[in-house]
Amino acid sequence: MPAPPINPMDDARSAETIERIFFELRKVIVGQSRLLERMLVGLLARGHCLLESVPGLAKTLAAETLANVVGGTFARIQFTPDLLPSDIVGTRIYRGSTEKFDVELGPVFVNFLLTDEINRAPAKVQSALLEVMAEQQVTIGGTTHPVPNPFFVVATQNPIESEGVYQLPDAQRDRFMMKIVLDHPTAAEELVILDRMAVNPPVAGRVIELDELIAMQRRSDAVYVDRTVGQYAVDLVQATRVPDVFGLGELAPSIGLGASPRASLWLVRGARALSLIRGRTYATPQDVFDVAPEVMRHRLLLTYDALARDITPDTIVNRILETVPATWVSPKPNDALERR
Repeated sequence: MPAPPINPMDDARSAETIERIFFELRKVIVGQSRLLERMLVGLLARGHCLLESVPGLAKTLAAETLANVVGGTFARIQFTPDLLPSDIVGTRIYRGSTEKFDVELGPVFVNFLLTDEINRAPAKVQSALLEVMAEQQVTIGGTTHPVPNPFFVVATQNPIESEGVYQLPDAQRDRFMMKIVLDHPTAAEELVILDRMAVNPPVAGRVIELDELIAMQRRSDAVYVDRTVGQYAVDLVQATRVPDVFGLGELAPSIGLGASPRASLWLVRGARALSLIRGRTYATPQDVFDVAPEVMRHRLLLTYDALARDITPDTIVNRILETVPATWVSPKPNDALERR
């Protein structure tokens, strides 16, 4: 189905709305600009985000603040070893008064779902999210129940814990569009945190309603992607599978399994969303380049040899980004419209 024509007035409104969203987010979150931008990219691209950092870096606060800014319903699930799948998606309950089974829907039926410390629950519980993340629906007792639209999952995990945690299954990791790794704030940012959060923490105001968010997601879908931009995304993913073809033979012993086709799809969809955030109606290879670390790092399986040599997925991705060339495309907006 062809995309609707682009209205320049809509472009101006989108740019203003995005600026207001970031303003409200930054009222609460100090620093972490990459986190805020990537979370908005995931939301506009209809993906899901996995946040990884040591405790205390505002992962939970960022997810809740984003939900407040765009006016969606929000729920938080604290993953623990004794959690059951029914605690997440819901279950059937027998009502003695009616002698019938009723469906009790779980906390996943919200617009923004935060699964805190997702690696503290066993694989069976983690996998309960697979259907709802991929299909935006839950099946209980043979009946399918769609979750609200839009639906955005933010999961957090702590990389330093080794007791009472379960490694995220490969299939579960691949369901996430991006894995965002957070760093500690700078000294200047930490002083701002002290001043801002000590007594009366600020509260972000609502900027848009859900119907406006859905309209922005559709505008992200309509961003023009040149063939060369798509080829660049495919080349980055192919370099993780056949590195020899791209002159990266030294990486072959370190990569046990390359990125899945979902990586190519999310690179392009992420580039579209990032282009919209940056005020353009067309994507460039730079947009693909910028979202590549978050899209690809959790989709690489490294060999034991790589782990023994302290080679990380980020090392592999950075080497690929340094080597694989891209054809630069910078059409004017009118040119992009004519080529659609």
